[in-house]
Amino acid sequence: MNRINQLFKQKKDSILSVYFTAGFPELDSTLDVIAELSRQGIDMIEIGIPFSDPMADGPLIQHSSQQALNNGMSLKLLFQQLEKVREITDVPLILMGYINPVMQFGFEAFCRQAKACGIDGFIIPDLPLAEYLKEFEPLAKKYELENILLISPETPEERIRMIDAHSRGFIYMVSSASTTGPQQSFDEAKEQYFGRVRAMKLKNPCLIGFGISNRATFDSACRYAAGAIVGSAFIRCQQACSDTEEAVSRLLEILDYKQK
Repeated sequence: MNRINQLFKQKKDSILSVYFTAGFPELDSTLDVIAELSRQGIDMIEIGIPFSDPMADGPLIQHSSQQALNNGMSLKLLFQQLEKVREITDVPLILMGYINPVMQFGFEAFCRQAKACGIDGFIIPDLPLAEYLKEFEPLAKKYELENILLISPETPEERIRMIDAHSRGFIYMVSSASTTGPQQSFDEAKEQYFGRVRAMKLKNPCLIGFGISNRATFDSACRYAAGAIVGSAFIRCQQACSDTEEAVSRLLEILDYKQK
């Protein structure tokens, strides 16, 4: 069984997934960040593939992506760094990035390399569902990778159910139609959206992302979904702290996260 599915089978709530940008803050930070996130009890890790035009990302992640590119990070180098990642962690690992660098690398080569490294799935926000189903789903299945699909407050119920039907692993429930970035709390409209999706009783679990930056937003996400995805808040901790251990500890303190 894929590690993503194992996680959701074993843990039903309060799941914490953390996103970081590969190659940030230093080119060779990747394995150090993964090892420390795993050591401190993070349930799942999203490895960001830096890209020059990350349209869904807010300023913090955009900055980290640009710095990673300036450091010399590339998809080829990232796969080289990840060759022995399964010697340091057993947590589910997801690659998250945009379609342009993946297509330049070659989609099947991307899947083949990901599988060889022990990656469990991928998130490509700008890959249209229809194109994925027509062109790429067979390759994802061939290499046993879960394609994590996104929904937003603007996604109609019919499309949500279509996404649910073609999803494996979990559904990435974007809290807002805007870019990533911290929020102090979720307003009534967002909570209504969370409740509407929960009431649909989808076959896949959901994780809520975009805006998870403190205990209030994390707790709110956990009330309506299986857990939450944190990105910008961790990047901020990396910027403010002297090393990765301190950054992860600071994030867990901000979220008041206690592993179950």
